[in-house]
Amino acid sequence: MEEYPGYPEEMWDSLRMVEETRDERIGKTYPRMSEEERERILREWHPDYKEGAKRPLRIGPSKGMMVPHEVADILEAHPLITPDMIDLSEIDYDVDILIIGAGGAGLSAALIASEHIDKEGILLVQKLRLGDSNSKMSQGGIQAALGPDDSPVLHFLDIMGGGHFANNPELVEILVKEAPDVIKWHQSLGVLYDRNPDGSIKLSPGGGTCRRRMLSCKDYTGLEITRVLLDEFLNREIPYLEFTCAVELLTDESGQVVGSVLYDLDSDEYLIARAKSTILATGGYGRLHIQGFETTNHYGATGDGIVLAYHVGAELRDLDATQYHPTGAAWPEQIVGQLCTEKLRGRGAQPVNRLGELFVNPLEPRDVEAAAIIRECYGRELGVTTPTGMRGVWLDTPLIDIINGEGTIEREFAAMYRTFKRFDIDIRKEPILVFPTLHYQNGGVVINARCETTVPGLYAAGEVSGGVHGKNRLMGNSQLELYVFGRRAGRFAAERAKRVNVGKPTLKHVERYERWLREAGIETDRRAPILLPEYRGKKTLEHHIRLL
Repeated sequence: MEEYPGYPEEMWDSLRMVEETRDERIGKTYPRMSEEERERILREWHPDYKEGAKRPLRIGPSKGMMVPHEVADILEAHPLITPDMIDLSEIDYDVDILIIGAGGAGLSAALIASEHIDKEGILLVQKLRLGDSNSKMSQGGIQAALGPDDSPVLHFLDIMGGGHFANNPELVEILVKEAPDVIKWHQSLGVLYDRNPDGSIKLSPGGGTCRRRMLSCKDYTGLEITRVLLDEFLNREIPYLEFTCAVELLTDESGQVVGSVLYDLDSDEYLIARAKSTILATGGYGRLHIQGFETTNHYGATGDGIVLAYHVGAELRDLDATQYHPTGAAWPEQIVGQLCTEKLRGRGAQPVNRLGELFVNPLEPRDVEAAAIIRECYGRELGVTTPTGMRGVWLDTPLIDIINGEGTIEREFAAMYRTFKRFDIDIRKEPILVFPTLHYQNGGVVINARCETTVPGLYAAGEVSGGVHGKNRLMGNSQLELYVFGRRAGRFAAERAKRVNVGKPTLKHVERYERWLREAGIETDRRAPILLPEYRGKKTLEHHIRLL
């Protein structure tokens, strides 16, 4: 009988060392890094600091901003359509509010907007199926300062520190103050958060936080919240379109955004949606595979929102910072890059090298944790190498049941347990191999407290927007951001729709964008937004991350 049936035999010696060192590691904590140590390891090992991985934008309102080459490629591309391709004389949908994206932010915006205007004046469009988004895939939890020893002030300080104080403090203040009300709203709609035996909401720790403030629904928190919001959305019968992409925004003679050109993936037709307010809730750019990293992101996360916003002249920020989740699956091959929730470390799982040594505090901020794992694999050469050449470290998950009691993993990490069990890996008894995976777009479209972008008529909420997280996001704040700012976008977009008049839709901003490209001397055959990632006919993405 194989000793570890889910792992290749060449990994067994390392697995034995993890088991042999487990008893001496129980109850021990690795010291937290000083600010100087954190800064040093980030500069030496975090992908954001890799030389040659970015370039300055050559066009647009954020010209000169450093961004990854993959992001510059879509922002310095020709628009997907040209004005002569589209007949703007016939309007297919004439609405008060157009919402682009049906994840947590888009659904929240639609629900709140429907409380301020007639639901028939709302149109939500989604390029995949309704609800398909990173919101649904989120595992670990959502932050809110609900504990007796916690406060929005402490939450604020954690976020600012985690973001290296590059955050917009006004947005962070809104986030932390409105967090408790978001939780109440969720519960009123039917979200079932985990509770303690006495009935109180269970609060767990997260990386970079000074208090326990993580609420969760086992290890499928995003799925549970999205399920509830989607059910409410359908019950209210708010109009929506599936498999419909926004390929370009529309502007009128005054320069305000007045809707979007849509593309129906089923009928291969362009549609015109005119709107008094337009909300971008399109998510991030995880499927661009920045620097060749695998990703936790869903199939549609191709950075459409930042492209659409930039075409009409909206400012961007903090796109030089990409979040790589410290613990993406590195084995088995079938699930490489998939998320292994931070909640595992919050409940006691330790990252250890091939010798079974704990080399970093499990709850450092995500960028620091990721940099430490990369250093262990490529600097100290103490990672574990898979048969295909990918490197990783062990996440010692059996400690969770040892520390918290038998049955904790099956009770609190049912999704993780089932995922690995399919490949003959029992995370109750065996550690899992992990390596950083591309997870989140830290920056995005500049917004203010009303979720307004720098272009009239255009709002943004969720991962497409920038300012809340600065240069690094802490666990659970993305879920919170979706609902705080999704609700705000819905409310303020509805207020605008009641009082504004819009002019005749045009695509003159597309002509302007082409002029910017010409004046900058950019010659390319690329077009954006790319809508869906293209894997056909290309070399399969390598699992071996080339960091050297």
